[in-house]
Amino acid sequence: MAIRTGMISRGVFLGFLILLLCPSALISEEKIPRSETEITLSFAPLVRKAAPAVVNIYAKVIRPGRQSLFQQDPFFSDFFGDFWRSQPRLQNALGSGVILSSDGIVVSNYHVVGQATDIRVILSDRREFSAKILLGDEASDLVVLQLDDASDLPALDLRDSDQVQVGELVLAIGNPFGIGQTVSSGIVSGLARTGAAFDKAYGYYIQTDAPINPGNSGGALVDMDGRLLGINTSILSRSGGSNGIGFAIPANLVAEFVDQAMLGKSEFRRPWAGLGVQAVDFDLAESLGMGLPHGVLITTVHPSSPFADAGLMVGDIITEVELLEVNSLSEMQFRMSVVGIGSDARITYLRKGQVQESSVAMIAAPDIPPRATEVLGSDTALPGMTVERVNPATISEFELSLSATGVVVTEIGRFGGRVGLRSGDVISRINGRVIQQPREVRRVLSRRNRNIQMELLRRSQKITLRFRI
Repeated sequence: MAIRTGMISRGVFLGFLILLLCPSALISEEKIPRSETEITLSFAPLVRKAAPAVVNIYAKVIRPGRQSLFQQDPFFSDFFGDFWRSQPRLQNALGSGVILSSDGIVVSNYHVVGQATDIRVILSDRREFSAKILLGDEASDLVVLQLDDASDLPALDLRDSDQVQVGELVLAIGNPFGIGQTVSSGIVSGLARTGAAFDKAYGYYIQTDAPINPGNSGGALVDMDGRLLGINTSILSRSGGSNGIGFAIPANLVAEFVDQAMLGKSEFRRPWAGLGVQAVDFDLAESLGMGLPHGVLITTVHPSSPFADAGLMVGDIITEVELLEVNSLSEMQFRMSVVGIGSDARITYLRKGQVQESSVAMIAAPDIPPRATEVLGSDTALPGMTVERVNPATISEFELSLSATGVVVTEIGRFGGRVGLRSGDVISRINGRVIQQPREVRRVLSRRNRNIQMELLRRSQKITLRFRI
């Protein structure tokens, strides 16, 4: 017994000595890990700070029914009536979202809720809210939601994504497989990644090796201060699982998207460059007498381009937008989108080896001259077909060549598909007559002309269609 008492006394004495020499030992407050040593202990304080602002989203999406090959044929559709028509299907979508304001502004992916008819948002504390879409854009894969009757919600602050560096530690927070909220860790493994690998024309992403599972789409990629770096959107994986490369939409684009939603915009508006550009590779840089390859070479300039108004011309090499490097068309479009319509962007470029700068107005594609929309009636060969004049707005909308002129097909109508027409086709001639105005299409396609020959431009490819009515 004496030995045991002595051991206790000695332990009490040592404990008292530690507290006397290290008063901080009395403080047990947890903090966000910052050093490598602290990080090996736990991410828990960071997760407790960021996770409440990441929500689960359940949405009902109505998908169109399958169409029969005969459904577009006027004979079979009239003969069989509704026999060919299948009913629309109700599909449940599952994903994640991020709260950005205490009054219920939530950002997610368009492919999660962009076409939803009923949206339910569930917080980590199990509160549920219905939500409506304020602004959605399929090309950017972003959507802004407003929660009904929400207040005093946890929210994440946005970080300037242009300051992110490769190698930074990040967490991906979301709701994979609908099993509940999960967290995965990794690093920023790349920047300035474009969406060409998964067919997204406007894609510009932060790359991470943090696992992004199915259902994590729309979730948060956060830094070690709990700030939002980006919205998780997709993963490239050979197996189809989470062991691949993840991509997140940068926070700076998210901020511009939310700003437009708050201004009541019905669609996301991107600044229009009115330029054709080519990335400068090693061979091109060598031929131009450059050192290292960088920037984009201007190959085409539309007369209405704001860059033309600022003095830029074919042969100039754009190297920076707002003092940030650009090395591809996607990167330049991203930088312009972050600046936003209505502002001026500082453009740095090379002309004959000399560095120059210019201020370029960020504008929407001008809808000038007027579209002069023409819908063909039943007295024509292609009733229901809609055509409009080619102008900068239609060039941007249908991704036409900057040199396109004349008339563009915006709706093919009832019989357009049968003769081979597609939305976005530019009509140059009909029966040998040059088409410059939408109203000319109506005249030439009158039923008095039984044999039709139509010359089109489809994505820089010349096509001739011949048919008889």
